[in-house]
Amino acid sequence: MADQLTTLDAGFLQLEDTDRHVSLAIGGIAILAGPAPHFDELRDAIGSRCLANPRSTQVLRTHPLDLTAPEWVDDPSFDLAHHVRRTALPQPGDDAALSAEIATIMERRLDRERPLWECWVIEGLAQNRWALLIKVHHALADGIAATNLLTGLCDDAEVASFASSVGAATHPARRPGLPLPSRDPRDWVGDSVRFGLSAGKAALRVASGAAGIATSLLRPAARSSFNGPVGDLRRYSSAVVKLRDVEEIAHTFGTTINDVALAAVTDSYRAGLLRRGQQPRPDSLRTLVPVSVRATDAMDVSDNRVSLMLPLLPVDVADPLQRLRAVHQRLEVAKSSGQRQAGSIAVWATNLIPFPVTAWTVRLLSRLPQRSVVTVVTNVPGPRQTLSMLGHKVIRLLPVPPIAAGFRTGIAIFSYADELSFGLLVDFDAAPDVDELATGIERGVQRLQRLAKSSGRSRRKGDLLLLSGG
Repeated sequence: MADQLTTLDAGFLQLEDTDRHVSLAIGGIAILAGPAPHFDELRDAIGSRCLANPRSTQVLRTHPLDLTAPEWVDDPSFDLAHHVRRTALPQPGDDAALSAEIATIMERRLDRERPLWECWVIEGLAQNRWALLIKVHHALADGIAATNLLTGLCDDAEVASFASSVGAATHPARRPGLPLPSRDPRDWVGDSVRFGLSAGKAALRVASGAAGIATSLLRPAARSSFNGPVGDLRRYSSAVVKLRDVEEIAHTFGTTINDVALAAVTDSYRAGLLRRGQQPRPDSLRTLVPVSVRATDAMDVSDNRVSLMLPLLPVDVADPLQRLRAVHQRLEVAKSSGQRQAGSIAVWATNLIPFPVTAWTVRLLSRLPQRSVVTVVTNVPGPRQTLSMLGHKVIRLLPVPPIAAGFRTGIAIFSYADELSFGLLVDFDAAPDVDELATGIERGVQRLQRLAKSSGRSRRKGDLLLLSGG
């Protein structure tokens, strides 16, 4: 049972099965200072580090009619050469060429007859650089687990991660919850009352969250070119901003880093709709926002441990500051509504249902048209310090999200050292303006940064006037 896929893990396989145009792999790209080591040396080093994870040499064994959950079994014919590949960019090897190569690699499905991962060495980057792309199936790992696979290839044995705070917040031992009973029998009556009240409030919150999720999924989004069927070709682009700039904005306006990132994404989608001649509406951008429920003691486990929220991002709001405040408010409402808890409990509960029932249900629902959620935006915390690989500095880390189920665009946000990067994977025909979408995110952060600096100057000026008695 320990090596069986959970219902959530298996769901990514079933979702992929229902659409031949979809590849449900996620990726991470490390851009390194060159020149690249000799390929044989690099393959041996990558192989020795990858083999530390048991999933790297295991394949999926499925069962007829989904009568039992798929399970991981050792691959007797494992060959590292099938998984560590090499390619080179055409000259001049610029970022556009790298993005095109990433899109080409990610649009191809992983072979289920082999372990569900690949590692690509990409040579020929300009400015004496090379890149490493790790690609894993979503059934094997979520964003945090995939990040740990990527950082596991680096020289640093212990990597401090921004994910530690996420894990601490969701660890059962630290999470606020039901009151603990007293050891004194005289307190048991009072404890029972408090427990009942807490349990009742928790149940109401979960029920409210479940109702919110159901309502969101049943309410179609406004029609736009960002939703619809997905083809089999992809485009990729990225945006990078300074983490300290995002932190300054969040501090100035009393929001979170994630709020600022989502506000910048909203800014870009608003500009994209206007650029395409489509009026942004309040219901234009229902967004799936995955939420990690991974505890700190499970950071190195390869599986999926996520819940979700489904906020409407305010693309109809023109003012950047009002838009940031609207994002913050809507995320706070989503968090307090119980959506995360309801999603987490629903995922847990499906593991108690016979697997054929959940598998057939997922396959059936996956074939229905999905018109309520337009995009997915996932925020994955990465390493705090600068890394190296075989003695080569990791200049930058970029994420690659999947797209499926009517999401023609997907964005993954990744923090590394002093940068916050955005990776955009889009349907080739639906979003030829992917580079403009990426640039729009950077512009969105710049707008908010100018407002933050202006607000800071105004406050300092006001303090000086008070001090001078003016």
